[in-house]
Amino acid sequence: MEPSMVEENAAGGGVAYVICSMSEIPSQRARGFQLLQLLEDGSEQQLNLVVVRWGRQVFGYVNKCPHDGVNLDWERNQFLDPNGIRLMCGKHGALFELGTGMCIEGPCKGRALQPIALSIIDNDICVTGVILAEDVDDDEEEITSCSDEGGGV
Repeated sequence: MEPSMVEENAAGGGVAYVICSMSEIPSQRARGFQLLQLLEDGSEQQLNLVVVRWGRQVFGYVNKCPHDGVNLDWERNQFLDPNGIRLMCGKHGALFELGTGMCIEGPCKGRALQPIALSIIDNDICVTGVILAEDVDDDEEEITSCSDEGGGV
């Protein structure tokens, strides 16, 4: 499923992009996404993010450790510590609070993950506060989502 635009956005009247439904991320789990962000100058850049679902709450962060910029997941979609209660950098073991992104243990203690604004609209998880490229060229990697089945929203 590719992100689709939603006109209504409860968080400030901007544009919201559906990235998956709530049911596609089990509670107390995290999932990674690769999106294409449209920059102010018209260029595009890849936006890697991690979405954590905890009951009816969702938290979004750029998938980049503040210590040295590596992705947090050492294996695809493996973001949580062994206890399943914190985000963990797979390279250095830094631990981050789910709700704030603050590093509480590890080489970047006191620093935080970069938050990404999310909203829940009609039981869909939407990314807000950024503008996404709507189409991806055939030569580029497709935008991924929670579901590997493809299709629209």
